[in-house]
Amino acid sequence: MAQSKHYDLIVIGGGPGGYVGAIRAAQMGMTVCCIERDKLGGVCLNWGCIPTKALLHNAELYVEAIRHGATWGIEIKPEHVKVDWSKVIGRSRGITTQLNNGVAFLFKKNKIDHLVGHAKIVAAKTAAGPCKVEVRKSNGTYYKGSGEGDAQVVTADRVMIATGAAPKQLPFAPCDGKTIISSYEAMNLPAQPASMLIIGSGAIGMEFAYFYNAFGTKVTVVEMQDRILPIEDDDISAAATKTFTAQGMNLRVGTSVKAIEKNAKGAKVTLYEIKDEKKIETIEVEVVLVAIGVGARFEGLFDPSLGIRICDSGPAKGHIWTDYRDTPEPKYQTSVAGIYAIGDVVGPPWLAHVSSEEAIACVERMNGHHTLGVDYASIPGCTYCNPQIASIGMTEREAKAKGLKYKIGKYSLKAHGKAIAVGATDGLVKLITSDPYGEILGAHIFGEDASELIGELALAKRLEATVEDIISTVHAHPTMHEAIHEAALAAEGRVIHG
Repeated sequence: MAQSKHYDLIVIGGGPGGYVGAIRAAQMGMTVCCIERDKLGGVCLNWGCIPTKALLHNAELYVEAIRHGATWGIEIKPEHVKVDWSKVIGRSRGITTQLNNGVAFLFKKNKIDHLVGHAKIVAAKTAAGPCKVEVRKSNGTYYKGSGEGDAQVVTADRVMIATGAAPKQLPFAPCDGKTIISSYEAMNLPAQPASMLIIGSGAIGMEFAYFYNAFGTKVTVVEMQDRILPIEDDDISAAATKTFTAQGMNLRVGTSVKAIEKNAKGAKVTLYEIKDEKKIETIEVEVVLVAIGVGARFEGLFDPSLGIRICDSGPAKGHIWTDYRDTPEPKYQTSVAGIYAIGDVVGPPWLAHVSSEEAIACVERMNGHHTLGVDYASIPGCTYCNPQIASIGMTEREAKAKGLKYKIGKYSLKAHGKAIAVGATDGLVKLITSDPYGEILGAHIFGEDASELIGELALAKRLEATVEDIISTVHAHPTMHEAIHEAALAAEGRVIHG
């Protein structure tokens, strides 16, 4: 067993929570080690946020140039276009390598030790000694895998867990990586499938639905709820349904998958109506993508003697418990002394930007610094299909359920100058404001650049701005941002262009 080295902080997991927390800790003068069993950057950088956006941009270019090129006076016949699938996928993978190297550079710059391997916490901090972590060669990938071989032992005053989450699988049809796949394989398929059934219409499901549909794969999306994008506002879901159906997707809501039978050509998938358990039909596809959510990833991380507390109910069931569930100013302390946890491994919302902010708050508070922390009521969420979807705060459905008095401001992009100019008139902006004070309770965008536009509303909500503050803010013309101004005017019955 290798000789132990001691640190102020050991971070387990090198994703957007782990590496950001490690860098902030080093900036504050802590000696830091980050243990990651795969590539630096975690799921977000290697298999999620960044590479999927590269793929989606490829799809947008293809759709605009090939399908809509004539509209722009640039006509390209589809039969004259060759799609090099290996380059489409390869560009995405190349970007991850560049960013991996970038994180490694930041570690070196901040004098952070980086250990590659599988971590196991074998001892908590006590009066007799520090936290102790064993690191062994990783024999797994993002899916699973404990360590193997001789252990290198490192100790620390504190350990911060940032191991993230992994895709959930169907109990009756686990992923095989070829016919039944998760988002990991969907990013790296060696050949474009002719047909694909996607189970789940959340952000991951709809992003891949857009990508494959854009390149000509026959896509069917199955959703158990009565609408696609079920966490979004009902008006956004309805608008998205209309647009994505027009793009050629087959959207099946209120429907479940009860059986997947693999065969030489792919799989036969049996669909049932949720309402009465009635069999609808059997669909044959080449590939089934399971996008039903994620679960905490901490397999093999804890010695059983630690007795770490796991949430046994609620949205965070099966995730590591921390004090952020019970206190307005959490330190992200687990039930075990000296061990902290942040990001997807502690539960929803499973978002990279939340992980980063939690990591910074955790590290600053463990160093005794005052920090405002994370405003969980003001977390923006984005879906990067085209048109994009972005939202923050309450949906109208939630405002009704809480019995709040509210106003609605809606503005369609159909008559919006910039949207018309760039050929992006599908969509709307919807604001939910309190009555009578005009506080912004929620904001929802479906349309061009939604993921960029939501930033204005996130800042407004964080600063407790009112709809009148948005109205009195001069918005440049012509921009997509003017749509937010018009929606704000609509909430007060003063819309100009709607």
